[in-house]
Amino acid sequence: MPKTPEPETIAASNGIASDESFGAVTPPIFLSSTFAFPGFEQSGPYDYSRTSNPSRALLADTIARLEGGAGAIVTSSGMSAINLLLSRLEPDELVVAPHDCYGGTYRLLAARRDRHHFSVAFVDQADDAALEAALEQYPALVLIETPSNPLMRIVDIASISARAKQVGAKTAVDNTFLSPALQRPLALGADFVVHSTTKYLNGHSDVVGGAIVAGEVTDVEAFAAWANITGVTGAPFDSYLTLRGLRTLYPRMERQQANSMQVATYLSGHPEVAAVHYPGLLSHPGHAIAKLQQSGFGAMLSFELKGGVVAVRRFVESLSVFTLAESLGGIESLIAHPATMTHVGMGEEGLKAAGIGDSLLRLSIGLEPLAI
Repeated sequence: MPKTPEPETIAASNGIASDESFGAVTPPIFLSSTFAFPGFEQSGPYDYSRTSNPSRALLADTIARLEGGAGAIVTSSGMSAINLLLSRLEPDELVVAPHDCYGGTYRLLAARRDRHHFSVAFVDQADDAALEAALEQYPALVLIETPSNPLMRIVDIASISARAKQVGAKTAVDNTFLSPALQRPLALGADFVVHSTTKYLNGHSDVVGGAIVAGEVTDVEAFAAWANITGVTGAPFDSYLTLRGLRTLYPRMERQQANSMQVATYLSGHPEVAAVHYPGLLSHPGHAIAKLQQSGFGAMLSFELKGGVVAVRRFVESLSVFTLAESLGGIESLIAHPATMTHVGMGEEGLKAAGIGDSLLRLSIGLEPLAI
């Protein structure tokens, strides 16, 4: 019986040397929008690229294998993947979402709630009583984001998934911050995994994309059908670039999280820093859970400066290696001010509830050599 390849091998070589036409080692890009039918009333494996495309299919297969899922759907952005996930909900159903989730996710949930597409309960999922109260309302979906964006809060995926199943709810985990290199939510009991492939899976800040991975074939088929109906599937060239980036996921994550640990340690001892949020630090309240359910602590962290906005402005304007920009997960180091950038759409009340203040800065640590 053939041995199951190691995840690093899947990332590096899934689909390599599979071209039957010319023996190309690197899988070719199939940019064709349409495909010839073998004959009248005879369909081949591909007919139209919105529905299915060989380049996108190979990326989906690779991501699904890495996450241990039954299949994946590659979409045009991380937000379109979240929206596809939410598309199966009915107006009378409830979503339990993190109170401190990514600003774009919060904005989408709130917008669709206000249009009466479904109901939403934004809950501190680390608060056992608050989570239990939400589960007593029999939600259809529990959305988890761990580590959270931007405060790096950790919740127990296995525990929440088990409790959700007891009330008949599905569980979805946004795994963008860690990728399957460091966390595999399906193995912990989740039903779905969502990615912004723009981030660590691609890793080069040059493609926008997303993906949903499902543990059951029937769910994969249902998402794929709706993705085709709504046209949110990813482009072939974007899929090719994302797969090219995915080839180096494991060595990139190893170097970037090693850098992150050193940066977090340095910041935690700096007199001008009020707080550091990084699960790799022993002082982090979620360190024990993170160590249990993750195989690494990732390359994202946030910290709070003493001195408020004045200190933040002075700090950001003095940087030379870090770039002030949104997004994350690329090979370059980025810094963002969540309250005025990535999470501004949450509004003042949402920011306050999540604990995102004006002094908070978020770092995406890259591959540059350290000089601290």
